[in-house]
Amino acid sequence: MKGRARRTHGMAMQAAKNGGWRRYFPVLDWGRDYDREALGDDVVAAVIVTIMLIPQSLAYALLAGLPPEMGLYASILPLVAYAVFGTSRALAVGPVAVVSLMTATAIGRIAEQGSADYATAAILLAFMSGLLLLAMGLLRLGFLANLLSHPVVSGFITASGILIAASQLRHVFGVSAGGHNLPELLTSLVSALPDLHPATAAIGIASAGFLFWVRKGLKPILLRSGLGPRAADIVAKTGPVFAVAVTTLVAWLLDLGSAGVALVGSVPQGLPPLTTPVLDPDLWLALAGPAALISIVGFVESVSVAQTLAARKRQHIVPDQELIGLGAANIAASVSGGYPVTGGFARSVVNFDAGARTPAAGAFAAAGLALATVFLTPLLFYLPQATLAATIIVAVLSLVDLSVLRKSWSYSRADFAAVAVTIAATLLSGVEVGISAGVVLSVLIHLYRTSRPHTAVVGRVPGTEHYRNICRHAVETSPGILSLRVDESLYFANARFLEDRVYDLVSRSPEIRHVVLMCPAVNHIDMSALESLEAINRRLADMEVTLHLSEVKGPVMDRLERTDFLDHMSGEVFLSQHQAISRLAKPGSGQTAPAQ
Repeated sequence: MKGRARRTHGMAMQAAKNGGWRRYFPVLDWGRDYDREALGDDVVAAVIVTIMLIPQSLAYALLAGLPPEMGLYASILPLVAYAVFGTSRALAVGPVAVVSLMTATAIGRIAEQGSADYATAAILLAFMSGLLLLAMGLLRLGFLANLLSHPVVSGFITASGILIAASQLRHVFGVSAGGHNLPELLTSLVSALPDLHPATAAIGIASAGFLFWVRKGLKPILLRSGLGPRAADIVAKTGPVFAVAVTTLVAWLLDLGSAGVALVGSVPQGLPPLTTPVLDPDLWLALAGPAALISIVGFVESVSVAQTLAARKRQHIVPDQELIGLGAANIAASVSGGYPVTGGFARSVVNFDAGARTPAAGAFAAAGLALATVFLTPLLFYLPQATLAATIIVAVLSLVDLSVLRKSWSYSRADFAAVAVTIAATLLSGVEVGISAGVVLSVLIHLYRTSRPHTAVVGRVPGTEHYRNICRHAVETSPGILSLRVDESLYFANARFLEDRVYDLVSRSPEIRHVVLMCPAVNHIDMSALESLEAINRRLADMEVTLHLSEVKGPVMDRLERTDFLDHMSGEVFLSQHQAISRLAKPGSGQTAPAQ
């Protein structure tokens, strides 16, 4: 029996140990059941995603102001790292539009675009972002992303989409223009239009037109031709590949480079080089703020996509482990010559629709991209930059959703203010100011809302034990008893408001002898609020009014019992509001308050 007990204990310890390893290495979880069928599905999805990632990676590197090969490098090792550490079965990691724009904005202040220092800073930015994400994951700080409310994120992505599209028009028209915000970009573009390059504009406009048509018009044609819905959707999403192939062929046949059309040019052939981040304290300090913003924005975007796709298959993701997965992906990007990455919406949806079963699909896509860097990069020499710019414009305009302004206006003026300020600040002052303004305003709005908690004087619904707002329902009240329901946790910002509310109600009704604070929505009482409750108790006692509490939640009661407040409180703590009124009301004293 003792031997069996020891064996059982040993097995339990080993299981716990394995469970701990699987927590940090999800590959040990899904890898146990990996079979030939999953392998086939993942390989098919990887081929489709690889085809899509090649033009996307090049385009987003162009957006970030980096050499095109860095986009490819950022799409190889990060995919492998995420496959090992990530929890989403369908998320495809790599360069994305918003993070690429934020990278360009952050690095553009400290290095000249096209210089070696610019690329070095991008690599360091990926490394710092990876370290921050990894630290947040290990410390389980995923909740910090909640500082970015949905209205703020929607407004930021919408404004960023507009900024990105405007910044790429110079490549479409073949002119020299620039700027850090929308007014600067538009002013620069308008002044440069007389220098428009006809051949470049023809390629850029034609590519954009084709890509817009592919998004809306190709799928119906494919469906009418007999192709299945899933296959038609995937083919439609790989439209950029056709645009790249055709315009590259045209540029080669017509020698458009000699005619002044900007081409991608020579792309280094071979696997990504191993790099190490520079140890320049000044550079680290300059990039600390942008790295934090990129980490949080990238995590929010990634986890939103991962949760959406996981819900479709009744799977789940672990946000804190997602931080570790994204951190590992960014560190992998930095050591392989890439720049900051995160989970992309478009490629993840394609990966999901293509039938990816596990994160191994990402690793297989990484292998495909590695082969592309070895064998296909010479073919990219004649690829027009206008085509890549058109690819970016079409991709980011799908992110623009100005209807969020109308929706937020009709639902909540405070949320509308957060959206409007985020959009305006991003367009007028740049992405970092925009997202910072959105976060600050969201926090201020939250503080304002919770500093004035909703309270309601309640009475009993006739014939029941339920208590409702006297201003909304026909209820019974008891003379001499003030029943005040508090609909918010109590903390330093709203403690004084509750004091003033109680004193105001009591002073207006001299007959009140009991005040019952009904606390079903109070999840926390901090020290400042506790002091306010003590002040309320003392002042009511001076007015010969007794203070009572009802429906106090267990965790809140546990904290109150650690203090001497309950010993000094003039009244009692009741399990329910009905128990309080039954105990305190005099027989036959009930009266009805009409609904208002």
